[in-house]
Amino acid sequence: MRVWLAPQLRIDRTEIGADSQRSFTILALAIGLLGWQCATALALDGAKSNGPQKIPAQSFTSVEQAFQAGVQDLAAGDAQSSVKALTYAADGGQPLAQWKLGRMYARGEGVPRDDVKAYAYFERLVESYNEDDPDRPDIAAIANAFVAVGVYCLNGVPNSDIKADPERALEMFQFAATNFGDSDAQYNLARMYMDGAAGLGRNNMRAAQWLALAADKGHHPAQALLGHLLFVGEGVPRQRARGLMWLALAKTAAQGPKDEWVRDLYGKDWNTASDDDRQVATAYLSARGKDARGPEIASEAKPRGFIAGFVELPGMLRSFNGAPPPSFAPSDSEPPPQ
Repeated sequence: MRVWLAPQLRIDRTEIGADSQRSFTILALAIGLLGWQCATALALDGAKSNGPQKIPAQSFTSVEQAFQAGVQDLAAGDAQSSVKALTYAADGGQPLAQWKLGRMYARGEGVPRDDVKAYAYFERLVESYNEDDPDRPDIAAIANAFVAVGVYCLNGVPNSDIKADPERALEMFQFAATNFGDSDAQYNLARMYMDGAAGLGRNNMRAAQWLALAADKGHHPAQALLGHLLFVGEGVPRQRARGLMWLALAKTAAQGPKDEWVRDLYGKDWNTASDDDRQVATAYLSARGKDARGPEIASEAKPRGFIAGFVELPGMLRSFNGAPPPSFAPSDSEPPPQ
């Protein structure tokens, strides 16, 4: 009898004693068992190398459960799972899921940017709004959707069926500015009056009224434009010191390269102001609880160019051609969940 321990290794029983035979027999069984375990492990490793096992799609019992799962996936950084869950909830009519997906596609956050999909989700929210329910908990998302649809209508989406429609944009901004008091809508509406878009006659007085509402809410682009209008007195009563105050507030809140025009506008007007204007502006700032010194400015700061008495801001050309993407999160915060 021969005991096989491994390939090309044979031991004859006649060549060993009984005790040694028993030892080798036990060893052979142990090695055989180890070999089987190794083979099994290799088989499992081989299965793993073929790619991760597919996880069956999660089934949800309600749109609210899907929405909460999507929010949790987003917080965990699992964008792919969050999109599946949020899409399930959005298709079931969950408004905050529709808003979140609209914002994700508009910004390209966790998904490839897709303005057509973003527009579709925001449009659903606009169409679902019922004026008989003004106190609904997701009203901030609804207001934001009106602004987003307005911006898309104003500019259109290239290579799509979403064409520029300034008249509908005006309607969206007016509704959100009046009914929701949305500062982005108020600012965009003011810009339409300044630019004479959608058939509006240029009217800086009306623009200043809307800018003042947004500026009081801390909207720093509105503060910058209102401050400049008041400082130069173009189409509005000149109030140079108060204009400098708004410009200083806007300068303090300016962030990054996208707000370079705010800093330039502030620098131009502050440098051309009289000492008396600066002193009164400093008093206004102090009264508002701000730093009375105001932001520091460079003496060589220059404006970007004047058109019809006001600065034509970079990226905010007439009729908003080439306008930068709007802020799709009200005050960069999400509406509270339902």
